[in-house]
Amino acid sequence: MNFDFSDDQKEFRVGVRRYLAEKCPLDVVRRVLDGPETHAADVWKGLAELGCQGAAIPEAYGGLGLGSLELCVVAEELGRACAPVPFSSSIYLAAEAITRFGTAAQKQAWLPKLARGEAIGTLAVTDAEPRQKAAFAGGSLTGAKAPVADGDAADVAIVLAGDTLVLVALQQAGVTRTRLDTIDPTRKHARLTFDKARAEVLGQAGDGKRQVAEIHDAAAVYLAFEQIGGAEAAMFMARDYALERFAFGKPIGAQQAVKHKLADMYIAIEVARSNAYYGAMMLSSRGADLAVAAAAARVGASKAYIQAAQEGVQIHGGIGFTWAANPHLHYRRARLLAHAIGTPTAWKERLVAGLERRNAAG
Repeated sequence: MNFDFSDDQKEFRVGVRRYLAEKCPLDVVRRVLDGPETHAADVWKGLAELGCQGAAIPEAYGGLGLGSLELCVVAEELGRACAPVPFSSSIYLAAEAITRFGTAAQKQAWLPKLARGEAIGTLAVTDAEPRQKAAFAGGSLTGAKAPVADGDAADVAIVLAGDTLVLVALQQAGVTRTRLDTIDPTRKHARLTFDKARAEVLGQAGDGKRQVAEIHDAAAVYLAFEQIGGAEAAMFMARDYALERFAFGKPIGAQQAVKHKLADMYIAIEVARSNAYYGAMMLSSRGADLAVAAAAARVGASKAYIQAAQEGVQIHGGIGFTWAANPHLHYRRARLLAHAIGTPTAWKERLVAGLERRNAAG
């Protein structure tokens, strides 16, 4: 059985990597980190022109209709570039939710815009606080959600209100946005407050938690590829510095302790890659083992990215902790992505529970 990507998928990867290397160097990441932009709009537009946002969206709704595997290769290159764009919120989460559960009218209204990058979407699950739980009744949504990734840039949000998912257009008077500080300002977050905002049910009323679990399973695989791309970039950044930085007349990369750190990074990344490939296969085929495969991919990739980013800072030594150096860009992103759709602990529990269910079934 061939677990590798096809030649066409690899060619698509090369095109995305070339574009991001040219248009999204770390100077662009720093521009968004230090500035007021919600995201790098120029990079976002270029990705849309390449067809990245529409890769897995059906052709009937303005996408390329390629599939989840093409989206996996895009995700890996976005992670490698540490791209400051709302791709995961808009495509892994919002577009996935609308594609899976939306009515024909909801799909027609939003998927073409999401595919062209003309609209940005997000998923809002966590209630801001107990006394402001999101509630939906009579086509009206009240309450608050926080933190919401890319919430201040989004045009549409898929919101979990009690046990029901609802679709909310955010450009209306009943929605207030407040930007929040997070560990990674290159991916802006916000608090969304709803005051009788117009909304409509997405999918089956009362089935929201199951729907979110399905959306998260798919997103876990995409995020795993994004984390692997970031981990590999952090590892190569550390390797290059270890070859360039001399101490006592020889590169620090000649020291056994540094070699061991780099080797450990590589091993963690390759283990994570193996799990991510299995997750991609299950996602592409809608396999019965998707929930377990997604959790395994999520746990392994989160660990690998944090390890590579953390050790990369260490290998850079004193300069690695400074704002002027680049290692902290990947450290910030690694920590943010590890909690993007649930904590590492929660995903470990999902993995264990899934394995127990599978073993019990015989």
